[in-house]
Amino acid sequence: MYRLLGADLALGLLRVAGRRGRGRPARLLPGPAGGRAPAADVPPCRETPRGLGPGLLPLLAAVAWSSKPSPAEQERERQGAGGAAAGDAEAEIIQLLKRAKLCIMKDEPAEAELILHDALRLAYKSDNEKAVTYTYDAMANLAFIRGQLENAEKLFKATMSYLLGGGMQQEDNAIIEISLKLATIYAAQNRQDLAFAGYEFCISTLEEKIEREKELPEDTLSVEEKANTHLLLGMCLDAYARYLLLSKQPSQAQRMYERALQISEEILGERHPQTIVLLSDLATSLAAQGRSDEACARAQRASDLARQVEHPELHVLLSNLAAVLARREQYAQAEELYREALKRAKLKRDEVSVQHIREELAGLSRKRRPLS
Repeated sequence: MYRLLGADLALGLLRVAGRRGRGRPARLLPGPAGGRAPAADVPPCRETPRGLGPGLLPLLAAVAWSSKPSPAEQERERQGAGGAAAGDAEAEIIQLLKRAKLCIMKDEPAEAELILHDALRLAYKSDNEKAVTYTYDAMANLAFIRGQLENAEKLFKATMSYLLGGGMQQEDNAIIEISLKLATIYAAQNRQDLAFAGYEFCISTLEEKIEREKELPEDTLSVEEKANTHLLLGMCLDAYARYLLLSKQPSQAQRMYERALQISEEILGERHPQTIVLLSDLATSLAAQGRSDEACARAQRASDLARQVEHPELHVLLSNLAAVLARREQYAQAEELYREALKRAKLKRDEVSVQHIREELAGLSRKRRPLS
């Protein structure tokens, strides 16, 4: 359902920087629905914000809750299936969107942006409101990926405005997905009240939706659709937990991680990469509370599973386990794991992880050095 590695969700969904704060739940609505969206300037590209906990290396958006397209993508594909029949302009827009997506996959964001602007101009020229909506959605995701947060915010709100103006309900998964991205933007910008309100809105709305749809027969709502909504809830819980952890609220983060982990295990399975990441992140939240024995058990389990499935972020998981062991003053074991993690990070060309692990090794060396 959601590709955290793909181009359509931002890297920042799993790691944001923020400070302590709490806001009341709120509905993340844009301005009046419909009409022309405000122009969105394109600022220079910058890296997506990352948050580093003490001794623990955060996982970026490196794994997937599942491999299916997002709700916006699914709707776009359904609408696009009959594009040629709908007219030459729509068919051309669809081709432009596909070209832009290919450029994003090839890590050519500047070219993708130019193509999307062409698609938007054609969508406006042909007065195709759905095409305008889907193009704004693609542009928003691209800006989000590139760390252009102010621009992404404008574009996501424009997308939401068109969707709501077209009759989509606030509880629709596509609206919740955009709200989650907006909450993540607010978190990265330290707009604390909006971030907390956004995460809580997403979670409470999905919880109510799941409860209401629980007894619906399959001919009304398929098992797959129900699973998709549960997975989106898991993603929201995961993102909120990370923000809570970085906001120095580890016990609240722990509860969110536990719920996200349960969803991931039930739907994706224990050996799925996302489940393994959540298990490691749960260990991080426990370690932050000083519950080192529980943290160590979960971090060890996460690294064991990661080895078994050849997890793409094994070096990060090993580094997290090493950090937990270091807190337990098991310095020899921690150093061994850090050195293995360092080798793997170098092979992955993950320079951020390499720098972090080197710093941790240096700190470990100072701790082990006898006092003169």
